[in-house]
Amino acid sequence: MYVVSLIRPVWHRPRRAGPSSRPVDGVRCDTGGMATWQDFEQQAPDLAPAVRARFEAARHHVLATLRPDGAPRVSGTEVRFIGADLTLGSMYGAVKARDLRRDRRFALHSNPADATMADGDAKLAGRALEITDEVELTAYESELPTAPPGPFHAFRLELDQAVLTTVEEGVLVIRSWRPGEPVTTVRRD
Repeated sequence: MYVVSLIRPVWHRPRRAGPSSRPVDGVRCDTGGMATWQDFEQQAPDLAPAVRARFEAARHHVLATLRPDGAPRVSGTEVRFIGADLTLGSMYGAVKARDLRRDRRFALHSNPADATMADGDAKLAGRALEITDEVELTAYESELPTAPPGPFHAFRLELDQAVLTTVEEGVLVIRSWRPGEPVTTVRRD
């Protein structure tokens, strides 16, 4: 006798209907509701600098992607702010790059730097768009402190959510933003 589970893990939620969620050449293209880093700065001018500061305070951060079977994968990564964009690079053919090319969804957690969380803890979620245009890749590479030693992948990160968690006077303060919405603040004693 076979038992079929009707409960699906959260990473298998049905996708939104519509043309923006249809795969194109095997790559998911759901970009509805996404924002560039510049959009985030314009829509949340008080929150964006604090989130950016968390990502600039340390070199290494934690990137979450989805494996082919839908299970989560975490990888160390570096990010860069280049012009209006938040970007990340990867060695050519790395598993995180293959994950992002197949399914663009990501979550990015800043390195908290110390146990006090004095400056906060930042998290971003959205879609990674691979930069494939040669002119854009050359511009991206010119912004790096040193040229990659070989072939590489570069991704522009479009945001669906930004969250900054801080501890202020013993109270946990969670500031959250989504494209087109005002910043919300939740305080927990």
